[in-house]
Amino acid sequence: MARRTTTPPTDGDFEERIVDIDVSAEMRTSFLEYAYSVIYQRALPDARDGLKPVQRRILYSMSEMGLRPDRGHVKSSRVVGDVMGKLHPHGDSAIYDALVRMAQPFSMRLPLVDGHGNFGSPDDLPAAMRYTEARLAAAAMSMVQSIDEDTVDFKPNYDGQETEPTVMPSAFPNLLVNGATGIAVGMATNMAPHNLVEVVAAARHLIKKPDATLDDLMRFVPGPDLPTGGTIIGLDGIRDAYAKGRGTFRMRAKCAVEQVSPRRKGIVVTELPFNVGPERVVTKIKELVTAKKLQGISDLKDLSDRHKGLRLVIEIKNGFIPEAVLEELYRLTPMEETFGINNVALVDGEPRTLGLRELLQVYVDHRIDVTRRRSLYRRRKREERLHLVEGLIIALLDIDRVIQVIRSSDDSGQARQRLIESFALSETQAVYILDTPLRRLTRFDKLELDREKATLEAEIAELSEILASETKLRKVVSDELAQVAKTFGTPRRTVLLESSGVARNVSVPLEVADDPCLVLFSSTGLLARTADASPLPADGERAAHDVLVSVVRSTVRGEVGVVTNQGRMIRIQVVDLPTLPPTNSPPSLSGGHPVSEYVTLEQGETVVGIGSLDPEGPGLALGTAQGVVKRVVPDYPANRDDFEVIGLKEGDTVVGAAELTSEDHDLVFITSDAQLLRYPATSVRPQGRPAGGMAGIRLDGDARVIWFGVVDPARESRVVTIAGSSTALPGTQVGGAKISDYAEYPPKGRATGGVRAQRFLKGEDVLLLAWAGPAPVRAVSTVGKPVPLPEELGRRDGSGLRLTHTVAAVGGSLGASDDPSEDETAGD
Repeated sequence: MARRTTTPPTDGDFEERIVDIDVSAEMRTSFLEYAYSVIYQRALPDARDGLKPVQRRILYSMSEMGLRPDRGHVKSSRVVGDVMGKLHPHGDSAIYDALVRMAQPFSMRLPLVDGHGNFGSPDDLPAAMRYTEARLAAAAMSMVQSIDEDTVDFKPNYDGQETEPTVMPSAFPNLLVNGATGIAVGMATNMAPHNLVEVVAAARHLIKKPDATLDDLMRFVPGPDLPTGGTIIGLDGIRDAYAKGRGTFRMRAKCAVEQVSPRRKGIVVTELPFNVGPERVVTKIKELVTAKKLQGISDLKDLSDRHKGLRLVIEIKNGFIPEAVLEELYRLTPMEETFGINNVALVDGEPRTLGLRELLQVYVDHRIDVTRRRSLYRRRKREERLHLVEGLIIALLDIDRVIQVIRSSDDSGQARQRLIESFALSETQAVYILDTPLRRLTRFDKLELDREKATLEAEIAELSEILASETKLRKVVSDELAQVAKTFGTPRRTVLLESSGVARNVSVPLEVADDPCLVLFSSTGLLARTADASPLPADGERAAHDVLVSVVRSTVRGEVGVVTNQGRMIRIQVVDLPTLPPTNSPPSLSGGHPVSEYVTLEQGETVVGIGSLDPEGPGLALGTAQGVVKRVVPDYPANRDDFEVIGLKEGDTVVGAAELTSEDHDLVFITSDAQLLRYPATSVRPQGRPAGGMAGIRLDGDARVIWFGVVDPARESRVVTIAGSSTALPGTQVGGAKISDYAEYPPKGRATGGVRAQRFLKGEDVLLLAWAGPAPVRAVSTVGKPVPLPEELGRRDGSGLRLTHTVAAVGGSLGASDDPSEDETAGD
């Protein structure tokens, strides 16, 4: 192979000159040069200050520009231009990227640049350099502190016109605190950030005890402390990394299961793994949900802002266990990530893989060298100043003679030489005396010079002691580290766990088990379910809150139907209902949720009861205000959320709905004119959903049905009626109540008139409320509080006794039998 070059001949024309070279040698040489440049000039940090060349040049240039924390911000493009023009022979994008990273609090544990403007987020890029501003952060001043005191070596820049530091003084272990990442040729580095206070404590321990072991140091540095917080799972990989320089650990988001809405629980994410943004997590979750690889999530909201920080709310569907969904999120999404530690850094110009002890030792050695060089520099400067001060003091002791010598000299050179000879001064002292204004050669300045001389001598002695004693030198380094930790230290953000607490091979059920339960509906419109399907305790054992209108046997993942007065049945999921405590304690629907949270009702529409949607389950019995009765065949459509269960005539409404669990039960109507009609359920044949039912009771005049339900004639049951005036406003009168034995009412035929249930007294002409069902009986107000009823049983056609409070609903001993579904009544 050959390489073609051009050389200009003397006649001005160009001619080609071909040179034969070996391709393998050329490739080897070029590749090695490129690899060397990438490794040493771009990708790998120095183990002493933890900075890559571009980062070091940025900090040095900003320091030289005077961009201190107490100064104003300047355009980032100005910083980039200064760095590129003087020190960094690469593109502006590389410089700006490094500048941005040093200003991002989610990228560095202790940011070194104070950015003003849009410096990006874990998901978004920063604004262009012309839109952002920057200055050095307070911590960066510790990195460049004493750089002008001969603490580090300088080298020429790329064109030899400027100089730049080969390393920063670095008053804290920046490589461990902020970590590093970079890809070179044939090698890479990936170092995790740590807590400043912990790293400084370990470094101080190593200074005090140079033979400290890794276990000793890990007592101070148990693991990384990531800028974004989160949780680290598994510490074995961390120990491997600290021992050998390589290891892995798992990072997890910080999550909590909370009640995010009245009906739903959710997973709230407040911290994410290092280098993982919320948008990345949201996108991944949406992809998994769309592909049906992740179940149980109903909604996902990103509520993050500048004030509250990160807040992802993952709403969980009812019926799914939030903790199990969270484990799936950890397994399938970036909410759990692996961090591979690869501690590769430059030591004496060579890339090396370092453990925790080696990293601390390199830094400590560097800091000791910086402190020694700084002490030598300061002592030399103070000795030089002391030499000048001593010369001034000599001149002040015989100032008149000094003046005479100067005035009698022909020129400054002769004056300098005569001062040296006359007062035994050095040339430096003589020049300084000649340059000193006469106004400083006063008695007051003599006192100041004496004090300054004493101070200088004390400082020189102190610096000499430090330089003469390795122990004192190490103590100075340790004290300075302690001060840095006190100034810039912050509490640990990342939680360290030995394990997640859940074995990977243990199968955690994702969904709630489909266990049997009871669905309860109360007179105040509350819905709930029990934790199991055990019979409800007797009324006397239950909590004094509300009365149950309907009790339906179902399963946790089953469905029930809500029946409204408009003849609609609306499907609801049982798993969406709140769970009451186990039935071995008195159940109270105070923990239930209003039915309006689960169904959308039209104006004037109310819920009269609930029923099972099981095609093999009991049928539904309905009664209307105009006296229509219907037994519904349970052929409910599976693909509709609401449907009609009766065809109502105009102006008619459903007043009661109950499950008919046995053909031996009675269907019971109670009318507003105090008539009660009961007849066997066999008198009514079941009909399909569109049917309008059949005549159930014959009404007289303006009377209407106020209660309909199902009663078991084989059980001890009661009939409660409360009479009042039809002219009074609803809910304003207490009325007169009567409790009678259900067995006193004779059964009659369907579509006939009933028998009298209560004799009206003066001022009474209508029944305000009625109910029939198993004893004992309880009544409640509109807010579910108990209201006392008459204790004695009245005659079937007797009059009532006046109540003390208004009654809103009456209920009985629902669930006192072995089969709670057998005791259901409905309506009020």
